[in-house]
Amino acid sequence: MIVSTLTFSAPVNAVRYIGAWPVLIDAEPAYWQMDVERLAYFLDKECQYNGAELRNKITGRRVKAIVPVHILGHPVDMDPLMDLARKYGLVVVEDATESLGAKYKGKLSGSLGDIACFSFNGNKVITTGGGGMVVTDNETWARRAKYLTTQAKDDPLEYIHGDIGYNYRLTNIQAAMGCAQMEQLDQYIADKRRISEIYSCALSSIPGISVRGSADWAYSIEWMHTILVDPVGYGMDSRELLRKLGEAKVQTRPLWQPIHLSPVYRSCQVVGGDVAERLNRMALSLPSSVGLTEEQQQHVIRLLELLRRV
Repeated sequence: MIVSTLTFSAPVNAVRYIGAWPVLIDAEPAYWQMDVERLAYFLDKECQYNGAELRNKITGRRVKAIVPVHILGHPVDMDPLMDLARKYGLVVVEDATESLGAKYKGKLSGSLGDIACFSFNGNKVITTGGGGMVVTDNETWARRAKYLTTQAKDDPLEYIHGDIGYNYRLTNIQAAMGCAQMEQLDQYIADKRRISEIYSCALSSIPGISVRGSADWAYSIEWMHTILVDPVGYGMDSRELLRKLGEAKVQTRPLWQPIHLSPVYRSCQVVGGDVAERLNRMALSLPSSVGLTEEQQQHVIRLLELLRRV
């Protein structure tokens, strides 16, 4: 299975849970999503297609699916990705955990591939404290997913199980919380986008700090406003700035270590990787909660101005 290398480990771990192996694709430099050009290179040049199945020339393993991860609220460029998937008969599993409400050319994230997952973890746009949601237009897959999440129980009364199931359901209380928060989603996204716009305008004048753009085909929910810190222009690198802000009681976070650098996945095949590594070194995610007040945000901005070393 093909997965983004610039992501949290969860989607890659899911690949290993089922006994498959990930091929990791670098990020593109403009919007930091899976690089579809590098994906095309891997499929066209490093795989062999016989009209029925696609095999990795290096490992000999069959390639069955692509898992694009829409990170930080911005979608992957999905049209060319879907064209590649259809060309080679691959399933597309969207990881839309950070992009609930985002749009690609007017279509909602999670409705672009064959099946998608969302997360309701505590740091997401809406939260049930944990858990998530699977969505698909494939009724057979939907029934299968529901069956597996209820311990694969075959009889409504007797304890008969026809498969290895899981207890992956939200509780009724969690589901009620999620449904109530879904009613607030539009306002939450508006708050996120407002916070991001204020940061972008204010930080554009600080040398050494740059912000990620948004593609003209994308409607980003700006899940987490993330800056790049140039140590030459700013006077310190992202990790020192993280520590300095922490001393001032402002919590920030680095981007994930690229999966291909993680000790458990260093043996996996990677296509590129240099962009993800650079973003990991330079990126810092600023406070972006929908509950962030204007005063709190201005405090963060002032600190970023004051901490710069000229």
